[in-house]
Amino acid sequence: MLGRNLLRFAFTAVVLGLTSLGASAQTFVFTAIPDEDETRLQERFQAVADYLEEELGVDVRFVPVKSYAAAVSAFRNDQVQLAWFGALSGVQARERVPGSQALAQGTEDQAFYTYIVAHKSTGLEPNSGLTEAMRGMTFTFGSKGSTSGRLVPEYYIREAFGEAPDEVFSRVGYSGNHSRTASMVASGAYQLGAVNYTVWETEIEAGNVDPDEAHVVYKTPSYPNYQWSIRGDVDERFGEGFTEKVRAALIGMDDPAMLESFPRSAFVPASNDNYAVIREVAKEIGLLD
Repeated sequence: MLGRNLLRFAFTAVVLGLTSLGASAQTFVFTAIPDEDETRLQERFQAVADYLEEELGVDVRFVPVKSYAAAVSAFRNDQVQLAWFGALSGVQARERVPGSQALAQGTEDQAFYTYIVAHKSTGLEPNSGLTEAMRGMTFTFGSKGSTSGRLVPEYYIREAFGEAPDEVFSRVGYSGNHSRTASMVASGAYQLGAVNYTVWETEIEAGNVDPDEAHVVYKTPSYPNYQWSIRGDVDERFGEGFTEKVRAALIGMDDPAMLESFPRSAFVPASNDNYAVIREVAKEIGLLD
């Protein structure tokens, strides 16, 4: 009797285990590049997970990552099937997963900007541009894999000075995210920094940055930036048409509070072709194989 009960228990455990694995396999998982304070990201994307779960009719889970590179790796390794990427990290991720698509971008991402900001001690005037007066100062980018915090500003610095940033500035750092760049320049830890324009304006509005301590000296030309990218194999796993269902859900996101947390006014359709220019620039300065 004891042996029979043990067999019955073992069989039940196996069935439950397989059921659990099956449920886990059908969970749609997404992540986002850590471009801001982690607490803000968790709040923002938990709301998105709840919204997508309702719209898609599948279990949806948000998993945070510690770096831009980790977001790309999670996408490549199928730990996540959807991600909110910057332009560069999106290109890098899609290069590694055949058939992957850019699904949607913010209305504002069609024409995005980077600010070069300066501490007041530099003596640089607002909107004075990329000038020789900057040479020899300290400079911080955001993450090494950031479009707005590294790729685009580095491109325009190289264009203006004819040299790499390491040859122009006395010290070049990487803060890790835009919020940190803003605070480092505002505190004087770095004299100059490259920051996503939406984060800079949000930090000033929130009172985290004193505009009397730091100001914008250069605004880049516009470029395409953040986007939602999805792996090329999701239709096989979640059913025919699932990719377009996700795209429709993202474009249909109209809760003002949820959109404001990005901050974006709406999401619009996007495609890989929108980011061809980012791919070319990344190759040109050695950030894409």
